[in-house]
Amino acid sequence: MAAAAPPAASADDEIVYESMPCIRIYKNRVERYFGSEFVAASTDAATGVASHDRVISPNVSARLYLPRLDGPTAAAGAKLPVLVYYHGGGFCLGSAFNPTFHAYFNAFAALAGAVVVSVEYRLAPEHPVPAAYADSWEALAWVAGHAAGGDGGDEPWLVDHADFSRLYLGGESAGSNIAHHMAMRVAEDGLPHGAKIRGLVMIHPYFLGTNKVGSDDLDPAVRESLGSLWRVMCPTTTGEDDPLINPLVDGAPDLAALACDRVLVCIGERDVLRDRGRAYYDRLTASGWRGEAEIWQAPGKGHTFHLLEPHCDEAIEQDKVISGFLNR
Repeated sequence: MAAAAPPAASADDEIVYESMPCIRIYKNRVERYFGSEFVAASTDAATGVASHDRVISPNVSARLYLPRLDGPTAAAGAKLPVLVYYHGGGFCLGSAFNPTFHAYFNAFAALAGAVVVSVEYRLAPEHPVPAAYADSWEALAWVAGHAAGGDGGDEPWLVDHADFSRLYLGGESAGSNIAHHMAMRVAEDGLPHGAKIRGLVMIHPYFLGTNKVGSDDLDPAVRESLGSLWRVMCPTTTGEDDPLINPLVDGAPDLAALACDRVLVCIGERDVLRDRGRAYYDRLTASGWRGEAEIWQAPGKGHTFHLLEPHCDEAIEQDKVISGFLNR
């Protein structure tokens, strides 16, 4: 008697994308092994930075960080710069509530003397891009809704301590991509109470393109995986030259419209996305945009190294560069 044929693989076992040891995406489910851990808001014993969580809408929430008001960077009664921050993770990983970002912002808020609003947006593929952009805009509008003071919002840390003349956007990797698109949307739609974005912090931005750049060859397998990842996160995309992932492609919105006065681009020398970030800086400065841009490169370091090695010399220096940018 012939042996029975093995059962056909079910749709639940069909892998659409994987990047181990972080994530495996099946046709009908997602398994995340990194970035979903939760740590509660608190007052950090080492820095004195306080944090608490806010629900903005059914889809959007945030963790806010407030540095010590009697700390070395504080001035009596002075308002503080505000950084609205979008975490990275390829649109599918990470959380404003995980230990990595919590530790990072406890240290960074103390260094910069800034109020940080770390945004929790919905993740793909369960909520495909552009859901992350919609959620991120909702969070930004909520923050800006406090710009009038008084009855302009219900978050005391923003009403009492935020200097809305120093409102910044920032993010790393996919979060940097989001921050760029938020600044472009501000140019079109404006913000509540006429709030303005003073600056944009772009850390290791996740941009792609069918044009080849030198850093593609630093790790061809990783570069190919990033292209595959984008197509899974945004199933309606036209590909790597979709303006959502390639803001430099012909037909993308003109960078000259970027709605801020200053931009800082941080790149890593060993990051496969390094030259995409550099090209963004080059195009922006040549676009006719009237702001001031600067670029800083971490020698010998790869993508989002500062989250993996937060105490290395390069991470410390990058944080000092970003802090200085927020406080000038």
